[in-house]
Amino acid sequence: MAPHPAVQAIIDLSAGAIGGAACVFSGQPLDTAKVKMQTFPTLYRGFVHCVLSTYKQVGLRGLYQGTTPALMANIAENSVLFMSYGFCQQVVRFSAGLPSEAVLSDVQKACAGSVASIFSSLVLCPTELVKCRLQAMYEMEASGKIAKSQNTVWSVVKSIMRNEGPQGFFQGLTTTIAREVPGYFCFFGAYELCRTAFADYMKCDKDDIGVAPIVFSGGFGGACLWLVVYPMDCVKSRIQVMSMTGKQAGFFKTFMTITRTEGVRALYSGLTPTMVRTFPANGALFLGYEASRKLMMKQFDS
Repeated sequence: MAPHPAVQAIIDLSAGAIGGAACVFSGQPLDTAKVKMQTFPTLYRGFVHCVLSTYKQVGLRGLYQGTTPALMANIAENSVLFMSYGFCQQVVRFSAGLPSEAVLSDVQKACAGSVASIFSSLVLCPTELVKCRLQAMYEMEASGKIAKSQNTVWSVVKSIMRNEGPQGFFQGLTTTIAREVPGYFCFFGAYELCRTAFADYMKCDKDDIGVAPIVFSGGFGGACLWLVVYPMDCVKSRIQVMSMTGKQAGFFKTFMTITRTEGVRALYSGLTPTMVRTFPANGALFLGYEASRKLMMKQFDS
């Protein structure tokens, strides 16, 4: 027996939250390296240099800087994303004239994920803004761009409220949406295609492919997402961190400034830690989501 739509939404929301938490704990140090390299591409020779320098300067704590807002960001984003994903799948079924229980194709699921990401961007943008600022705080102080400040979530939130008002939390929203919509089409599309390939090879149902294939499919989806949207993510990180110093230009102006003054390579600064992180982090995300969702859905199987 299928659960009531409201219960189904709560199941998707809870499973997304569990997946989001698993994603953060497995990939936070590499995410910190990514943001530092995006914001200060000339400061570090490479990914290993960035991680070692951060460890030497601030210790292990420096690599987990921004974990609280990252947890908030990922739990909020993935709860809303997967809840909206379930709802958007029904919208796709309705648009295609399919019955409500019909199984969607991989491309239709990718479209549902793409639309769902617009809703998740609204909760992701403010929490990711705080996370990025915390992660790049040491470099901002060291380069003299900002005065010494407290490296706590609450101090960053207070400073945004005081200097920029509530709308300050949505710095980089356009870029976040521009990143999420094509990114999540690739993310869900690649994930579902990969699961289908495993199911065909193993001659079983997509839901029964096991842990390793789910982790690999999640990592593959994440790798496709980042390869497509990385330059936009770089611009978003730059806008969110540099807006600490005052009014920051919008997406196109920042994008053009980076390419003109630093070259196209600067847009891909920090790609290595991102690609290294994507398999454990997104593998953990989908494993947490699929396993917890399956467990909760089992309660409704008669």
